[in-house]
Amino acid sequence: MPSKWSRHLPIRASAGEDALFPPAARETQVIAVDTALTTIGLPVALATVMFGLGLSLAPADFARVAREPRAVAVALATQLLVLPMACFALVVVLSLEPVPAVGMMLLAASPGGTTANLFSHLFRGDVALNITLTAVNSVLAVATLPLVVNFALAHFEPAGAGGVGLEFGKVAQVFAIVLVPVALGMLVRRRAPGFAERADRPVRVVSAVVLVAVIAGTIAAERDDVGAYLADVGLVAALFCAGSLAAGYAVPRLARVGRRQAVASAFEVGVHNSTLAITVAVSVLGSEELAVPAAVYGVVMFPLAAAAGYLLARTDDTRNAVTNP
Repeated sequence: MPSKWSRHLPIRASAGEDALFPPAARETQVIAVDTALTTIGLPVALATVMFGLGLSLAPADFARVAREPRAVAVALATQLLVLPMACFALVVVLSLEPVPAVGMMLLAASPGGTTANLFSHLFRGDVALNITLTAVNSVLAVATLPLVVNFALAHFEPAGAGGVGLEFGKVAQVFAIVLVPVALGMLVRRRAPGFAERADRPVRVVSAVVLVAVIAGTIAAERDDVGAYLADVGLVAALFCAGSLAAGYAVPRLARVGRRQAVASAFEVGVHNSTLAITVAVSVLGSEELAVPAAVYGVVMFPLAAAAGYLLARTDDTRNAVTNP
């Protein structure tokens, strides 16, 4: 009896020659996903979020990499190296089926979300560092995300995937929906700083609404199996989120990075850009099922991030009370 995860995996076929990993099988079950949500809604939603990020960026944010190399390098290494390896180990240990395993790896390869800046602000992190990490991560993800996703597709071989991967043309799509809106937002800030400052808060609100709508839409698209999906990936999503937040804080502290910078790193590493992961899964790879782990993660990461922030703030308050009785 076919698994619920493999009944209708709708990954689009591709030429295969340009794939970073050669096809492991040639039998494909292809059902194109061409709804308004995938062709228009998701790219527009992601563009809105990334444009909002651009409005908050200036060239100085990228220059901060040179001024704070240790904090930036440690946080990026945690995000780009530690997380994919930890996620891979987690899905293997928990014996996830191939489709959710690939979906989790896609999520692990996604950069930090703009909501990380809000959590960092609320819980006394270095918001400026968050902005820098989000910007640099979003740029690097254009190269690193396809590598991780293609590795996952080749290793787990989800039914219906065939030789599909993120080839050059699809990487260009990721580039377009991630970096172009960011560049436009930065251009608006440079040419019309007053407008950018006034628009920043409304765009942040719209971005939050967009994130909720994307998660709700993804879950609704799979509503027939949503209960089973939550049962399958809810635990792994929660464990991965908690582990990401912990690693994002612990690794920088072990590397002697300052506490405020470590708090910023924790939220940058733990609060993923679920909108990007869902958009790549549905609009680029053409699979709503691959998007389910990111949608579930988008639900669990907010309460877990808030709980982590509360614990960090409380620990800080306790330390201050002991130091300054």
